[in-house]
Amino acid sequence: MFGKVLIANRGEIALRVHRACQEMGIRTVAVHSTADATAMHVRLADESVCIGPPNARESYLNTAAILSAATITGADAVHPGYGFLSENARFAEMVEAHGLKFIGPSPDHIRMMGDKIAAKDAMRRLDVPLVPGSPGALESLEEARAVADQIKYPVLIKAAAGGGGRGMKVARSADELEDAWRVARAEAKAAFGDDSVYMEKYLDRPRHIELQVLADTHGNVVHFGERDCSLQRRHQKLVEEAGSPVLTAADREAMGARVTGALAKLGYRNAGTLEFLWQDGQFAFIEMNTRLQVEHPVTEMVCGIDLVKEQIRIAAGEPLGYGQGDIRFAGHAIECRITAEDPETFAPSPGRVNTYHAPGGLGVRVDSALYSGYTVPPHYDSLVAKLVVHAPTRPEAIGRMRRALSEMVVAGIRTTLPLHQAVMDDPEFQSGEYTIHWLERFVAERQG
Repeated sequence: MFGKVLIANRGEIALRVHRACQEMGIRTVAVHSTADATAMHVRLADESVCIGPPNARESYLNTAAILSAATITGADAVHPGYGFLSENARFAEMVEAHGLKFIGPSPDHIRMMGDKIAAKDAMRRLDVPLVPGSPGALESLEEARAVADQIKYPVLIKAAAGGGGRGMKVARSADELEDAWRVARAEAKAAFGDDSVYMEKYLDRPRHIELQVLADTHGNVVHFGERDCSLQRRHQKLVEEAGSPVLTAADREAMGARVTGALAKLGYRNAGTLEFLWQDGQFAFIEMNTRLQVEHPVTEMVCGIDLVKEQIRIAAGEPLGYGQGDIRFAGHAIECRITAEDPETFAPSPGRVNTYHAPGGLGVRVDSALYSGYTVPPHYDSLVAKLVVHAPTRPEAIGRMRRALSEMVVAGIRTTLPLHQAVMDDPEFQSGEYTIHWLERFVAERQG
């Protein structure tokens, strides 16, 4: 087992990794920008190293500074968390070239799944169902027209190297295709330095459902069920549930068996999440995230497994100590992502937190690096807390979340707490009958 792990991240995920390491008897190294000198993960880590100014490109994306910090502190491994360098294959290669362990998948698998076209090709070969679309990157507008005529409108143009909704445009008819093609390519080039795009059939009422997997280096692959991530605004998840209100145990096991079989053939290792669109009882693969997900706590709550500890053990070469039949799914969990944003306009709201009070009680978990007196910097993602609840049933989990939201206090900045309260109070959400388009409509109605 490792003696010391460097955490190449910040905020709540850096604190989450630190806590797992501490419980395993592993010392931690926090890296931080000058803007994060007083951050909670820096305060609690065994050692800390400043790696640059506030700009993420000069600090949290500065591979040379991070590797130097790992070297001078004598770290054995690097945990990348999520975001920043977590899905950067070159960084993973550099970590291992320096004699350190990268706590995550192999660079080859990170590279494969980071290219949406290559990922779809791999899943097609492994008999995982896909959304109908182009077999690869679209070489021309004429090819895009031919594929759209084949799979029928509406269609979705997507960046091959994309994510977060950037480089993604819908064309509902042939008249809209040229504009969607042109804008998607321009956005892809600006955001990712690559204007390659491909096409998928646009589904009008899907759910966004993902499966959590772990694979060790001894050929064992297991899944931990599904998360329903359909509550999204501009392709950004706001609320996640485990399990999904629309899936049966038979659905879960059938798709889980297909996914774990595919990843075993692929030789995958460590944590991963396969994301699907689900409509009319059918799954269709859209992408795979080769890292820990923001929403991993809901899976931990229903399965009783610490996914971060498992990541560390796998990276250290240990086998999974259980098989698929040993994993039990108990109750229902919901996560609300609390961000430092205006709940009506979603304008960023960084600043000093005058008062912070986290809710508590049975089945309530808060993953956050906030504290009273902390200043939320304007330089990074606006996520400041993940409020997670677990209860025997979905209605009980909703009731527990409503109670926990009413207890939570974050004063001094605007947050999305009121929006989450409104969602939990809504009868449509409570019914479980929603799609990935529901939250956009709900927010628009609130804005009048």
